[in-house]
Amino acid sequence: MMRQFELVERVKAYDPQADEDALNRAYVFAMKAHGSQTRASGDPYFSHPLEVAGILTDLKLDTSSIITALLHDTVEDTNTSMEDIRKSFGEDVARLVDGVTKLSRLELQSEQTRHAENFRKLLLAMSEDIRVLLVKLADRLHNMHTIGYIDSLDKRRRIASETMEIYAPLAERIGMQRFKDELEDLAFRQLHPDARESIVRRLEFLRERGGDIENQIVEELQAALQADGLHAEVTGRMKTPYSIWRKMQRKSVGFEQLSDIMAFRVVVDDIHDCYHALGTLHARYPVVPGRFKDYISTPKPNGYRSLHTGLIGPKRQRIEVQVRTREMHEIAEYGVAAHWVYKQADEAVDGRQYRWLRELLDILDHASTPEEFLEHTKMEMFQDQVFCFTPKGDLISLPRGATPVDFAYAVHSEVGDTCVGAKVNGRMVPLKTSLENGAQVEIITSKAQTPSPDWEKFVVTGKARARIRRFVRAREREQYQELGRQILQKTFRQDGREFSEKAVEQALGKLRMESVADVQVAVGRGERTAREVLNAVFPSESEAQDDNVVPISRGRKKSGGDSAIPIRGLIPGMAVHFARCCHPLPGERIVGIVTTGKGVTVHTIDCETLANFQDSPERWVDLAWDVEETGQPYTGRLHVIVANEPGSLGSLSTVIGKNKANISNLKITNRSVDFFEMLVDLEVTNVKHLTNVMAALRATPVITSVERARG
Repeated sequence: MMRQFELVERVKAYDPQADEDALNRAYVFAMKAHGSQTRASGDPYFSHPLEVAGILTDLKLDTSSIITALLHDTVEDTNTSMEDIRKSFGEDVARLVDGVTKLSRLELQSEQTRHAENFRKLLLAMSEDIRVLLVKLADRLHNMHTIGYIDSLDKRRRIASETMEIYAPLAERIGMQRFKDELEDLAFRQLHPDARESIVRRLEFLRERGGDIENQIVEELQAALQADGLHAEVTGRMKTPYSIWRKMQRKSVGFEQLSDIMAFRVVVDDIHDCYHALGTLHARYPVVPGRFKDYISTPKPNGYRSLHTGLIGPKRQRIEVQVRTREMHEIAEYGVAAHWVYKQADEAVDGRQYRWLRELLDILDHASTPEEFLEHTKMEMFQDQVFCFTPKGDLISLPRGATPVDFAYAVHSEVGDTCVGAKVNGRMVPLKTSLENGAQVEIITSKAQTPSPDWEKFVVTGKARARIRRFVRAREREQYQELGRQILQKTFRQDGREFSEKAVEQALGKLRMESVADVQVAVGRGERTAREVLNAVFPSESEAQDDNVVPISRGRKKSGGDSAIPIRGLIPGMAVHFARCCHPLPGERIVGIVTTGKGVTVHTIDCETLANFQDSPERWVDLAWDVEETGQPYTGRLHVIVANEPGSLGSLSTVIGKNKANISNLKITNRSVDFFEMLVDLEVTNVKHLTNVMAALRATPVITSVERARG
C-alpha cells in the first residue's frame, strides 16, 4: 500500500505547486474514516481510495482530484458528512466528492431502475465538472481489477455488464483509450471467460509460431520511413482480445479469417510529417481498399486525431497503421486528462469535446423515466460514426445509419422539431434516408411543422428519439384529455346534468386520481368509463345503467346529431384511429369504438366489423366529423379490376391525378391472362371527392370495375 509521503512525492513530481498540506490531511482523514473496514479481498478498505488516487497521479491530475479520490467513499461508507468535507477541504473538493459518491442507497423499484438513476445523476454531476468522471473511471478501473474477490457470480456479471455498457463508452467519449481498453478487457473476462481464454491462447500461438515477426515489421517500417528522411517512432501490438472478439461477432467470421489483428503506430514530429509518412507507406506497400480514415482533418468528437490505413505490409502481413504526432498520441491515450492545466483547470476544458455531454443532458430533459434515458444514452454512445457537413461547412458527427432527422436534431432541437424536408448533396431525399460519410445535408424547415410520430420508427440518435417521444407523449395526453372531456360532457348531458370540473374535483378521492386532467385522460384512453365518473360525482345515481355512450343500431339512428362528439382537432394516430377495415371519410356517417389504452377507433356506420361489438354497448361513441375544409388528406381504399393490356396502369394513374387525388399505396391481389385485380389507396379530402374519382375511373375503357374495398 502506498505510503503518505510517496503519494505526495508523486503529485509534487509533476505539480511542484501542489498543496502538500491538503494532500497529507486528506490521506489521514480518509484512513481514519475507513478505520478497520476491509474489502472482499481482505485488504484494508483504505487501500481502494489510495489506489484510485494512484491511478489519477499517473494521469497527472490536479490536487483537488487526488484529494477527491482519497475521500470519494467516505460519505457513503463511513460516518463522514458532506459538511465535514466542506469544512476540512473546501467547496471545490466537497462538490467533486458529492458528484462521485456512490448512489446505492437509493431505494428504487428495480436493479435496472437504480442502475439508470445512478447513471443519470453521474451525468448531471460530471456535466458541472469533468473531473467527476475521471475519478469515477479510476474508481471503476480499480474495482474491476479486484472484482474476482466477489463471491457472487451474478453480482460480478452485473458490475461487468455495467462497465461494458456505460463506463467503457464514457472513457472512449472523453478520449481515454487506455482506460477504455482496460475496462473492456476486464469486463470481457467476467462476461465471456471462455471466449477470451480461447482468443488469448490463439494469440499466444501466433506469437510463438511467428517468432519475432512483430519486431521485424516494426524494424522494416522504421527503416522505410528513415530512408525517406522521416524521424519516426514505430511501435506494434496485437489487438485486444475484446476488439478481436467484437470484430468476429460483427463480421460473423472465425479467428482464422481475421487478417489484421496486428496494429502499428507511427509517431512523428508534426502534421506535415503525418501525411509525409502516409505517402511513404502507401508508395511502398499495397493499400487495403476502404480502410483509410483521416481523423486529422475531421477529428472524432472526443478530440481524437490520427491517420488510419490498412496495408499488406512487411512479410506480406495485413496490418493496420496509425500515424499521429506526439501531442495527438497523448490525447489518444489520455483524452481530456492530457489537456489538463493544473493551475487553471477551467481553461483546460475544450467545450467542443463535450457536445456529446450536452446532448446526453438534453436527452435527460426529454426522457420520461430513468430506464428510457438509459436506453437513449446507450444509443447515443455505442454506434459507429459518420461525418456529415452543413451547407456552411460545419462538421456534424452522427451514429452510422443516421437520417436527415437525426442530423436536424444534432444541429439544434428546434431545427429537428420543424424539419419538413432535406437535401443531401443538393438533391431532395426522403427523411428516412441513411446518411453517408462526407454528405452535405441541408434541412428545410417550416414553422407550421411539428415532430411526426412516424419519425421514431427510423431515427437512430438518442437525442432525436427522446425529443420525438416527449412531443408525442405530450400531444397524446392533450388529445386523450380533449376526447375524454367531450365524452364526459356528453354523458353528463344525457343524464340531465351539467359537466363541471369542480364537481369532478370533489370526487377525485373516490376515483383514486390526482387531477381532473388525469380523469379526462383516463376516459379518453378507455381506462375509465364516463358512467363511472358520473356515479362518483353523483353517488345517488349509481344504480343507473353504465352507458357512457348511447348504443347505436346500425341503420336506425343517424350519427352526427346534437349528442355526437366532434373529432375536429383530434390527430389521427393518437387519441383517434381510423379503422383500416372500412377507411371512413369525411361526409360518411361514423361511430367510434373505445379500446382500452388506445382511445377511439373510427368506423363507418355500416362497417361489418361493428357486429363484433354489439354485446359491448358501453364501448360505442357517437361521433361527428365537424371537419373544416382544410384540404387535409384522408385515405380511401378502392378495389379495381383493370384490363391486362399495355397502358392500363398509365390510364388508371392519369385519371386519378386529373381528379386531384394521389395514390399512396397499390397492391395487385390477383392476376390472370385478361385482367388485374388490385387494391388502391387514394389520398382524398372527403367521400364526395372519392365518389368523383370512382365515377371518372368507371368511365375509363380499360377499367372494368371500381368499388370501395371493405374488410
